[in-house]
Amino acid sequence: MYNTNIPSDREVPSTAKLIKSTILAAVVAGVLLVTVVMPSEYGIDPTGIGEVTGLKRMGEIKVSLASEATADALITETKTVVAVEATPTPEPAPQIVTEDIATQTHEMTFTLAPDEGTEVKVTMAKGAKVDYVWKTDGGKANFDVHADSKEPKISYHGYYKGSDVMREGTLEAAFNGSHGWFWRNRTKEPLTITIKTSGEYSSIKRY
Repeated sequence: MYNTNIPSDREVPSTAKLIKSTILAAVVAGVLLVTVVMPSEYGIDPTGIGEVTGLKRMGEIKVSLASEATADALITETKTVVAVEATPTPEPAPQIVTEDIATQTHEMTFTLAPDEGTEVKVTMAKGAKVDYVWKTDGGKANFDVHADSKEPKISYHGYYKGSDVMREGTLEAAFNGSHGWFWRNRTKEPLTITIKTSGEYSSIKRY
């Protein structure tokens, strides 16, 4: 009474084909893990492809940012313990707050070998601003202005990127955390970069 289309043996995938498809999918997943996930997330590049594509440096930045966030958390916890144990006085609390938001000015100069990268980060509260100007001694440098924070949990927040011999402006913190600049020398000669910063940040560090 009913017409039922029963697939023939040729239309149903054989067990051997299913096993081959499963193995192929596992191999592709393994290749992606080694060539994409490990370099971009952890800075581990066993094949060298991550170095060529730039994924390894991305992973190194993420690992570095995570380490920095952990270190900042430990410093904050230590300050909290000290504040609780210290004997209260009329002056200390306002002095500490003033030091944290005081305007600071710094200048750094460093030289990058061909294909070498580095970054400079300042620690700022949300809404704080830092004026900056950086320039090279001639050649263009690839740059990436970004930020990270443990609270809120942000491993990478991009502001902007590009390639230039000089940039200046004002960087406003989108959240509490570390904000700054990453450079890579894509020229064939050593490249010297000088950066000057002035603003409401509590610390500055080069990685």
